[in-house]
Amino acid sequence: MTIKVSVVIAVYNPGKYVEDCVNGLLRQSLTPDEFEVFFVDDGSTDETPARLDRLAAEHSHFHVIHQESSGWSGKPRNTGIDAARGEYVMFVDHDDWLGDEALERMYDYGKANDADVVVGKMAGIGRPVPQELFRVNRPRATVENAPLIDSLTPHKMFRREFLQQHNMRFKEGRRRLEDHVFVVEAYLRARSVAVLGDYLCYYHITRDDGSNAGFQRFDPVGYFNNLREALDVVEELTEPGPLRDKLFSRWLRNEMVERLRGNRLLKLPEDYAEDLYREIRGVVTERFGPGVFARVAPTQRVVAGLIAADLYEDVRALARWEAGIKPTGILDSLTWEDGVLKVGFTSEYQVDGEPMTFRREGERDLLGLPLSDRALEALAGQDIALEAPVGKSDVDLVVRHREDARQFYLPVECELHRLDAGEGSFRQRITARAVLDPETAAAGEPLEKGLWDLHLRIKSCGWSKETRLGAVRGEDVEAGRLAALTGEPRRMILPYWTDGPGNLSLDVDQHTNKLEREAVARMDPAGAVIEGSAVRLPLPLHVAADAGDPVQLRFERRNVGKYPADAVVDGRTVSAALPLETLTGMRWAVRIGVPSAARGEAKWTRLPVDVVVAADGAARVIDRHTPPARSAGRKPTPKKPAQPRSLWRRAAGRVKRALTNEKKS
Repeated sequence: MTIKVSVVIAVYNPGKYVEDCVNGLLRQSLTPDEFEVFFVDDGSTDETPARLDRLAAEHSHFHVIHQESSGWSGKPRNTGIDAARGEYVMFVDHDDWLGDEALERMYDYGKANDADVVVGKMAGIGRPVPQELFRVNRPRATVENAPLIDSLTPHKMFRREFLQQHNMRFKEGRRRLEDHVFVVEAYLRARSVAVLGDYLCYYHITRDDGSNAGFQRFDPVGYFNNLREALDVVEELTEPGPLRDKLFSRWLRNEMVERLRGNRLLKLPEDYAEDLYREIRGVVTERFGPGVFARVAPTQRVVAGLIAADLYEDVRALARWEAGIKPTGILDSLTWEDGVLKVGFTSEYQVDGEPMTFRREGERDLLGLPLSDRALEALAGQDIALEAPVGKSDVDLVVRHREDARQFYLPVECELHRLDAGEGSFRQRITARAVLDPETAAAGEPLEKGLWDLHLRIKSCGWSKETRLGAVRGEDVEAGRLAALTGEPRRMILPYWTDGPGNLSLDVDQHTNKLEREAVARMDPAGAVIEGSAVRLPLPLHVAADAGDPVQLRFERRNVGKYPADAVVDGRTVSAALPLETLTGMRWAVRIGVPSAARGEAKWTRLPVDVVVAADGAARVIDRHTPPARSAGRKPTPKKPAQPRSLWRRAAGRVKRALTNEKKS
């Protein structure tokens, strides 16, 4: 059978981190004769070479190539390209891992769209990944119609024939940004690039010790010389004009301006920060004109203008001000409607604990930045205005899996509000309403079992910052925080407040035992009643589906038995006939069985009530914390008063304590 995909992994002393990478490869849905793996061991000095050799001996489609250390990943990757036989070549970092169907999905998507390059959706665990690129599938992406340029890591699938046709190789030697040179050339030469946005293909992680190459301090001179090589590729393969300016703006924005903003700049040693600034300014003044500046956001344009004017102290002053910017969110409402959770919230930026303000001059909205007169004059000389496009401000609400960082954007409708702040200034507040359908929230698929956190992202004037939602909330929100049964097969969705901050999260399909601690704990025992021979209980759930019996009840007593009862749900109550013939004369715990799609059976949780059935069959409901009643006619045995100890016993106790203390000393 033809090999569909060759996976190339450059390996150097990965330690334990290679195990997740290996396990991801072993779980692939492609059969072993459909893909091959090449681990190129670049002179590892830990136990990795022996580990990989054992792996290759156990799996015939795994191969290991040992070579002397080259000092960087270029040579190992090229070695893998030379050995590859698949239609497509996929590059993977030894720290990261693939989704179970990643190779098959990316291969099929590439073949269906005749793509030279296939980009699979990434999740960053402690690492940034391009968010906008993966909002939707993009079967015919180009650098003109999609933000491809935001993704320049090599963790993609390349048609092998395409690589051979253009003799595409990674830069060798110990050099950063060799990925940029390779990937941007691939984008510009490819006939077709396909972006798969609805399946999470790649998990991009940060090591516990932060030792990933991208987190290490670099030599500014070498780094920006390498960056110039990527710019050279753009100049070679594009004409002067808007497209080139758009591509160049990616490096201006990500590799230069953002390094000189806020805490990212302030946390650097001052001498290193100045060296970094000087190298950045060299590239800016050599390579970027007004057309490139015009392609970045307003606040980024201001920083770029200060760099061009060589106003380093103003760059630092602006960074100190930006370090105080914080996004805020207030949870206004939380309600279930027909199995859909509706989330209302208000968001706003603050600076040093006060609302961010903007200036109004005539018909113009302006940024309220703390700039010196010299800086304002320099920016005006470059035609860089302090325009504040507040009308384009927006918010996103993202649901993100806590363990593997998969995330999905929720549908949001927002409204912008201008609030007078006095003296010709105003503040902006955004109100929004998001819809979370647990059955479609994961790009049209149900949210999988686990814990999912909600993250609010405010985007305005070049700032894009995240915060959690729920720690600050309205008084009426708690009443809507109900567990819900949705979908078919049914499973429970439980909104809850996280420990400590109290942020809003979701427990999907009873991943934890939070049902008892959260929803059931709020059930009022006084609402439980006996009606004839049936018990009627308040239901701590919102039931979205009507067909069938969504929950079960049973009565339990240790060492006696468990007795189920047919439950009937009516709105927010559940009723069940009591099996009196088996319950008579005892007190019974009441448990509710809630469906779990992952378990394939109900998960049982104790309710805060017990049922007591007297010898004559009379039943009543009591709080589960009520102490057991004493038998009829039996009087409590009074406690005998403590007898005083004799004198000799007291003296003996003192001697014993003295000897013990002396021994301890």
